[in-house]
Amino acid sequence: MEPPVYPTVTLDLILDRFSTKQVLHGVLHSILFHRLFGTIKPKELEVLNITMPGVDNPEMEQLVNEKVDAFWRGIEGGSKRGQRPSKILVTFSERKPKKSWFQVYMGEEDVPWEQWIINAELRQLKSDQERANLHSALTTILTKIVFTMLTHTSSEQGRAAVPPITNAAGISPFPIQISVKVGDVEIG
Repeated sequence: MEPPVYPTVTLDLILDRFSTKQVLHGVLHSILFHRLFGTIKPKELEVLNITMPGVDNPEMEQLVNEKVDAFWRGIEGGSKRGQRPSKILVTFSERKPKKSWFQVYMGEEDVPWEQWIINAELRQLKSDQERANLHSALTTILTKIVFTMLTHTSSEQGRAAVPPITNAAGISPFPIQISVKVGDVEIG
């Protein structure tokens, strides 16, 4: 399989049962905040004492909630609960004319220009001390993730990845696809 020709940003998380939904909700909202180019209303999300940016939009909130719930269902199901490699992929695309071999117009296709991969590992914690240690580590990880988002989206590569905006209608001029994979199975 050939590597993608568009930028890919990978974020690694270690989660427990009590923080999974809140952390994933915050990370997905932060990605959308940095990559939606329409008129958005910002909001602040408090995730383990870290303030993360979010998007105050019912459509985006529903999308994030659906994907976080799908992730949760995926890791909760099965005999190896939480032990399978799990990820959420956020892909931003642009619509381009699709042409056949003879340059005949065949409709439109979504061509990705950037992808964010959230790798999530769920840990089964046995004590309150383990939970406190994980939450302390997770606070550091979330701080680094927000810094990674800011660094990437303001970098030359991050800015160059964004195609010209030709449609200013709506919250995003680009199609967004969020997929959840637990093991090798796509969920939801």
